[in-house]
Amino acid sequence: MIPFLHLGPLSIPTFGLMVAIGLLVSAYVLQADFQRRGAKADAFLIIGVAGLAGIVGARFYHVLEPELRREFFENPWPLLISRYGFAWFGGLIGGLVALVLLARNNKIPVLEFLDACAPAACVGYAIGRIGCLLSGDGDYGIPTSLPWGMSFPNGVMPTTDRVHPTPIYEFLAWMLIAWALWKLGSGGIQKGEPTRGKIFCYYLLMTGVGRFLVELIRINPRSFLGMSNAQAASVASVILGIVLLVVLKRKQTA
Repeated sequence: MIPFLHLGPLSIPTFGLMVAIGLLVSAYVLQADFQRRGAKADAFLIIGVAGLAGIVGARFYHVLEPELRREFFENPWPLLISRYGFAWFGGLIGGLVALVLLARNNKIPVLEFLDACAPAACVGYAIGRIGCLLSGDGDYGIPTSLPWGMSFPNGVMPTTDRVHPTPIYEFLAWMLIAWALWKLGSGGIQKGEPTRGKIFCYYLLMTGVGRFLVELIRINPRSFLGMSNAQAASVASVILGIVLLVVLKRKQTA
């Protein structure tokens, strides 16, 4: 693996590089979604603000997990400024809060705004996972004898065992989800019907199921009802998606 790219005196972390690329690509996807919806907003500014909020949320969620909480309160700064350790659900919460505020600032209905952001969020997340793969930061899975198993002897968290390359699984799954959400949005737009939050609901459902399944072969410790923290968060995401979808359908038929 390649945790760092060395360019003369510079050492560039590959995880950070892929996160930056992911944000840039997701901004282009969001701009394209705004254009097809006829919305006027600066996708690059939105992704920059939401991306930063997501990174902060992911960091705080990670350091407040049970296994790190005591260490964080005893000496918080080393954990806060570390290059490693980000939690997907914390990033979702931080990014979501920022997006709601940005929607109001741009005078776009919040649900339509979140619908437009959903495919872009998936693309950004997928590309960011390649950063996890390159850095070997411990996001890999349990040992496997499958032919595509990989070892990470030079990773940030090295292992010589052949393990499930779960970042690749997530990259493929989230890109597929992004495509599905884009197509669902296209259907509503072509019919001249606003999606009114449906795409965002499907985003919560699909990504929640995807992350729950990936966690089955991850090495994260189990805590809540035998689930990892990420699995518990995934269940919450799915439940929220179902509840919102039911509420939206009732409003539509009312």
